[in-house]
Amino acid sequence: MCRLFAITSEEPLSPMIAIDALNVMKEGHDGSGVGLFMRDLAGPFEDMKDAPVLSGIFTESGLRRLDRHMMDIGFMTKFKMSIKVAKTPPAGVPKRAIYLIRAYELPEEWDQYGQEKIYEKLVETRLQLRRMGEEENDMIVFSFWPDVIMIKEIGDPMAVAKHLQLDRKDLRARIIMAQGRQNTNYAINLYACHPFFLRGFSTMTNGENTAFVPIKEYLSSRGYPGYMGYQSDSEVFTHILHYMHKKLRLGLESYKHIITPLQDDDLEKHPDGDFLRYLKRCCRKLIIDGPNCVIGCIPDHTLFMVQDRKKLRPGVVGGRPGMFAFSSEICGLDASIEDRDKSKDFQPMYLDMAVVGPDRQEVKICRQTQPLHHLH
Repeated sequence: MCRLFAITSEEPLSPMIAIDALNVMKEGHDGSGVGLFMRDLAGPFEDMKDAPVLSGIFTESGLRRLDRHMMDIGFMTKFKMSIKVAKTPPAGVPKRAIYLIRAYELPEEWDQYGQEKIYEKLVETRLQLRRMGEEENDMIVFSFWPDVIMIKEIGDPMAVAKHLQLDRKDLRARIIMAQGRQNTNYAINLYACHPFFLRGFSTMTNGENTAFVPIKEYLSSRGYPGYMGYQSDSEVFTHILHYMHKKLRLGLESYKHIITPLQDDDLEKHPDGDFLRYLKRCCRKLIIDGPNCVIGCIPDHTLFMVQDRKKLRPGVVGGRPGMFAFSSEICGLDASIEDRDKSKDFQPMYLDMAVVGPDRQEVKICRQTQPLHHLH
């Protein structure tokens, strides 16, 4: 099993709060890797919310190739964060040349585009860079998106954090998602490391998606370039979230109804039964088979947690107004938000979706048996 931790806070936080939480849950992951997703950035990124930020790992030659390519297509560097690492990495952490976090000015010719077109062009650019990196094995590109930083590496999370100096004052965010992974793949590929990200949507999962193949085949047939990769069976959770919002135009509470629909008997009694039966029929190839605990984030900065019917992976949410965390274990909550009312900690069951909205004031519980409120 892996261990998951996510936090949303009015005040910017260091990613070390997530690393510390993973560290206290260390018995649940084997230290084979760590993934970090940071959004609603602070520090030097606070005043450049619309500038796409490129996150990845590059060789020296890969960086030169990147620079030539980005200049050719009109991107100019706006800001870069230098991560200088020791020449000898900690045991278990690979030696890398460059960890890149760089914000760009959009090409001038993009001024004619609306926001949706710009977003699709950013997805195209990231996929192009990823393909370039895979051809020469000199670039690993995790994200290229405004107000988002992603860091992934093989090794123990605390050792990686110290190696990359993640406690630096200029690296802060109001939303942080982190996974301490257990290597269930035969070879460790950083593209298989959670969290996953696509066009403003991110998820991470503790579990095993045994329905991976039919879901992957369905998504791959939709004709959207971003539905690719799939080095992990959990990446489809991010793509289903994107598909639901952008293609089906449905609200977040429909996510649970797509991946784990109610039984037919329960649909008969549901106030939105006709719609949900139709949704279940149309999206039957997106039904998951776990066990899975999924934590996700959508573009408006809402965080959520869901479980599948098997409920075999732990998960808990708790906090106080202004700061809430989602964790695989209660000790992860204790390490990050000790001054909370622990009697209000909530462990979602298989019908529940626990949600903390962008106002960060409370945990809302959406139960699948309740009426739907936002169908768009």
